[in-house]
Amino acid sequence: MSTTTPPLALPLSVIPADIRSAQDYAALAPHFMAPSHLAYISGGSGYGLSVAANVTAFEQWAIYPRLLRDVSHGHTRIRLAGDDYAHPFFLAPVAFHKLAHAGGEVETARAAQAIDTCMIASTQSACSLEDTAAAAGPQRWFQPYLLPQRAHTLDLLRRAEAAGYRAIVLTVDAPIQVANRRALAARFQLPSDVSAVNLRGYDTMPRFAGNGDGESRFFQGAMRGAPSWDDIRWVMSQTTLPVWVKGVLHPDDAVALRDAGVAGIAVSNHGGRSLDGAPSGLDVLPAIRAAVGADLPLMYDGGIQSGSDAFKALALGANAVAVGRLQLYALSVAGALGVAHMLKLLREELEICMAMAGCATISEINRGALLPQARRRD
Repeated sequence: MSTTTPPLALPLSVIPADIRSAQDYAALAPHFMAPSHLAYISGGSGYGLSVAANVTAFEQWAIYPRLLRDVSHGHTRIRLAGDDYAHPFFLAPVAFHKLAHAGGEVETARAAQAIDTCMIASTQSACSLEDTAAAAGPQRWFQPYLLPQRAHTLDLLRRAEAAGYRAIVLTVDAPIQVANRRALAARFQLPSDVSAVNLRGYDTMPRFAGNGDGESRFFQGAMRGAPSWDDIRWVMSQTTLPVWVKGVLHPDDAVALRDAGVAGIAVSNHGGRSLDGAPSGLDVLPAIRAAVGADLPLMYDGGIQSGSDAFKALALGANAVAVGRLQLYALSVAGALGVAHMLKLLREELEICMAMAGCATISEINRGALLPQARRRD
């Protein structure tokens, strides 16, 4: 299959009439995205166990309806790490938006600005971090990886500061890239006109020493360049921006990061694209919240497809949630208009859940709003 196979349909300039929920964009995306591109975006590492876990984790919780509650003063506003946001939905850092739409991250940023949403721009973007920032609203964060040479990581940080990003979201959970079997089966290759433009001119290939005599290409190879606690401290010392750490799943790691002084933590299994078989972030979120206490901001990232999903993550300890693949599905269908509409639907779906559960504000959502139930087995 050619990697340049055109989508079955061009992005629309109007919202399709059959879009009635945010999740409907996922069902329509195959009609607008090249099959190999869809396989790369929707797939995860290995057999996709963690991708599936991100979705099914929400099934173990039901939401209690509450009666006779006055929610006429209700709203979705939050205050996070000293800043005010109209709602708790963020756009998670996702690579190569041009696989979904020719406008790439700039098109997504336009939607974020239109709907008052904070976009977390990925290092592995097909549009530069500067162009993305120019199109985004004032609430914009940047997600860097640690590069082999600290001078190049520092240059990324300085560029992000100059472009007006408000926070750094350092991703530390993917030192080894495990094959995406769905993408391999679809013979995905990155198109020649799509690349990680933010990394041009940087050394991105770690140099591993060793004589190869009995050495592992993972233990003595890939993991030799993995992020360290010294790297975390170094990044925090090199920028005045708040530093969040993304990819946390164990309570002990969360406590250590809190004690190191990070601004917040993103509880995430990297969208199921790191260790296949890792738990869903939702499954570990309550334990992480209990471990770090009430004050450290937590963002949940993984499998958010509806307002009720967001409600459950907030009830289990998150202060905000980040939407990943769904933004690219909406982008493929209707560009910036689609992403903005998807975010509007998510917010309205959350408002419905809050109103029916008797929660007028985000701060009123807590564990008592949920009832555990057996996870469905198909």
